Amino acid sequence: MKWKHAVKDYKDYLRIERGLSMNTISNYVLDIEKLMGFLSENNLEESPLHITKETVQAFIYDVAKTLNPRSQARIISGLKGFFNYLIFEDYRKDNPIELIETPKIGRKLPDTLSTEEINQLIDAIDLSHPQGERNRAILETLYGCGLRVSELIELRLSDLFFEEDFIKVTGKGDKQRFVPISEVNKKYINIYRYEVRVHQHIPKEFSDYLFLNRRGKKLTRAMIFTIIKSLAERVGLQKNISPHTFRHSFATHLLENGADLRAIQQMLGHESITTTEVYMHVNRQHLTEVLHQFHPRK
Repeated sequence: MKWKHAVKDYKDYLRIERGLSMNTISNYVLDIEKLMGFLSENNLEESPLHITKETVQAFIYDVAKTLNPRSQARIISGLKGFFNYLIFEDYRKDNPIELIETPKIGRKLPDTLSTEEINQLIDAIDLSHPQGERNRAILETLYGCGLRVSELIELRLSDLFFEEDFIKVTGKGDKQRFVPISEVNKKYINIYRYEVRVHQHIPKEFSDYLFLNRRGKKLTRAMIFTIIKSLAERVGLQKNISPHTFRHSFATHLLENGADLRAIQQMLGHESITTTEVYMHVNRQHLTEVLHQFHPRK
């Protein structure tokens, strides 16, 4: 079996059997392509069925020269998944990366914004042009619903259930969840919908997408990044922020105000509660206050 054939089969498996999104699949494939590039550069003609642990280990040592421990760990994890798939399909009997140790990485705490900083960014939006109303609705939705940027750009008119105070969100692996939406958030989305979007010429294939660019087409992830970076520069914010910062701030502020961790997990769409638990470490001052308030020996 050649590498291209194996990768194609693996992509089909991830898409059909695992139900993963195209973004996630692309990341998995990128790890395998790095290994393929290493083999080509070193004139090694080892197939995916016969590549040895020594060759894979040499590849990991090579990438370790330029990649940080977190990136190394991701590549090792991605390759383990690929070779486990080959074992599952009876193409191989062993996993050549099984005994390669993953580098130790610390758990990076997410950056967050204060409510004052979020208000600064929203207040800095220029509402004198139509894109201003759209951008305000975007920031309100990122922060108000805790969405990933990929979820935001895929949000559709048919996903809005305003009478029930919910929106339907399609997350990782095309898994859907319902997220509550506030009256403030609904207000700014409706201003954009009925005062700006309604006047745009929208191609049929984009007619159901909520947030559109000037040409009536779906926004890209890069455009959302650009909008936020520009606002940060405008207000002189020193933090290095992204659309994901609003998601982190959403979760942190809910936790600080007494929200249940399980409820936050559901709203964020985390499969595991351990992923959500990172927010328990973001604001240590808040944890100290909780201890003093609720512990019997305070």
